[in-house]
Amino acid sequence: MSTTEPGGGRWLVLVIKVPAEPSRHRVAVWRELRKTGALSLGQGVWAVPDVPVFAGGVARALSLTEKAGGQAVSLNASGRGAEDAVRFQALFTAARSEDWKEFLADCGKFEEELAKEIRIAKFTLAELEEEEQSLERLRRWHRDLTARDVFGAPEAAEAGKRLKECAAACEDYAERVFRVLHETVEDDG
Repeated sequence: MSTTEPGGGRWLVLVIKVPAEPSRHRVAVWRELRKTGALSLGQGVWAVPDVPVFAGGVARALSLTEKAGGQAVSLNASGRGAEDAVRFQALFTAARSEDWKEFLADCGKFEEELAKEIRIAKFTLAELEEEEQSLERLRRWHRDLTARDVFGAPEAAEAGKRLKECAAACEDYAERVFRVLHETVEDDG
């Protein structure tokens, strides 16, 4: 990717210092930066590509820092040479790859859960609602990861495919639940 593509060579570097106590403030800032997709470069130093998708999370992290009585410095940065931009991009993409791997593992867990419910014939509306909520969580997570994955980690395509497979498996489970519920109603009539 060239440095003219979105975020290719322009980065926002945050240097954040939050008082040690109470620790909940440090944890809140850390969680917000992780949720945003910021790359940790070291103790209190974070970076994101300088693109709009990260602006809200960065603003929230800076606000949390200020509320905690901490200090933050925001710097616009770019590498001194093309190799620096490539290295930074590779670090960021590696972090997104780890996120995608976790997502893919959760897709597997979701499908295993559905298979278990089918195996034990647990076809209730309550269970269906729970599985649909789990699928919606996967969809939100996929949407968030896609937005943060500005350089296109290799696992992204597989994640999209797996999400579709999870949706199809949930649809199959829903059809089984409705079939069982309608059979019960007809049997009582």
